[in-house]
Amino acid sequence: MNPPTSTNEQPVDGAAILDRLHGCLTKYVILPSPEAVDAVTLWIAATHAQAAWAHAPRLVIRAPEKRCGKSRLLDIVEGCCHDPLITVNASPAAVYRAIGTGQPPTLLVDEADTLFGGKNADANEDLRGLLNAGHQRNRPAIRWDNNTQSLEKIPTFAMAALAGIGAMPDTIEDRAVVIRMRRRAPGEKVAPYRHRRDGPALRTVAQQLAGWLRANLTALEAAEPPMPVEDRAADTWEPLVAVADLAGGTWPTRVRHAVTTLTAEADEAGNVSQRVRLLADIRTAFTTLGDPTAAPTADLLTALNSDPEAPWADSGPNGLTGKKLGDLLRDFEIRSDTIRFTVGQAKGYTRDAFTDAWQRYCPQPETPTTGVSVPSVPTSFPQVIPGTDYPTGTDRSVPRRTLTTAPGTH
Repeated sequence: MNPPTSTNEQPVDGAAILDRLHGCLTKYVILPSPEAVDAVTLWIAATHAQAAWAHAPRLVIRAPEKRCGKSRLLDIVEGCCHDPLITVNASPAAVYRAIGTGQPPTLLVDEADTLFGGKNADANEDLRGLLNAGHQRNRPAIRWDNNTQSLEKIPTFAMAALAGIGAMPDTIEDRAVVIRMRRRAPGEKVAPYRHRRDGPALRTVAQQLAGWLRANLTALEAAEPPMPVEDRAADTWEPLVAVADLAGGTWPTRVRHAVTTLTAEADEAGNVSQRVRLLADIRTAFTTLGDPTAAPTADLLTALNSDPEAPWADSGPNGLTGKKLGDLLRDFEIRSDTIRFTVGQAKGYTRDAFTDAWQRYCPQPETPTTGVSVPSVPTSFPQVIPGTDYPTGTDRSVPRRTLTTAPGTH
């Protein structure tokens, strides 16, 4: 990849710009890990080069409770990303029209849990469909225009960040860099953020990012960086890795460490289907039973239903049953058989029957051995990266682009 340059061909230190953005994040927000800071930094940077990407990764900012900093983080994202468009209870039609422009904005959705949870879930199915389709380029929404009696194709491709309490729909998180916020502990302090006062400094960083990355769109579009993950995870993280590789310095190593760490966290957090969870728990059950070549169905059910942290005991009045177990495993082409055990014949499963499914759907994770040195997350505002603290901005109002169809909401 060519060295980063600006539009006037003067060398630009992309790594230094990313360091400044990193400092802005840690100045105002306590993120859960160094990898999370790096991931958000690179996601924001990637919004300024979305014309180069085949996929538009989502950024999901979720928290278990209120006052965990998710809305503040979204404020900093808004200040530094490309053309932010905040939606407040916006209708899907309005969002479609906003995105369907030549230069789509960066869509920011606060309190997204209210859109996709409870009674609102069905009403906002179109919005979820837009967010799913917009992850990949050339996946337009198709509508019938009665006025012209013709099909209308509306672009959906755009970078999007969503903040809310609890998990987002699986189809969205599967296309996202997921950041799990947590409430600040005693002693963890950040600088107060004021939009009018601090916004200009953030927009300065945004302008530096735009100048650097837009001068390198051709190189970014052609980039095929080596990825530590595969399939949809690789599609989602590739823009962030490409930006890090362009910047150089420590960023290429740090981003790959962030990829492996945060994707592993997503898997461990249960972002898997019920069937995949069952496969993993059956593997544990076989281990508990001493890794026999075969196990009776009754023994597997006892192991599954006795795990207090697993969902199987709540599958019915008597927990998970043999029939329900068979139904869940049938799609993996795993079936029980009558097997001779030392106590006699009984219905059961051979261990070999699961080997292929375990390898395909829940392989044992490899322990990362990157040896990377990653800056620690500061525990208070004064510990930002040296040279990234900006002087107090002017009291000018920075225009905030907001899309809403609900009067009185903010």
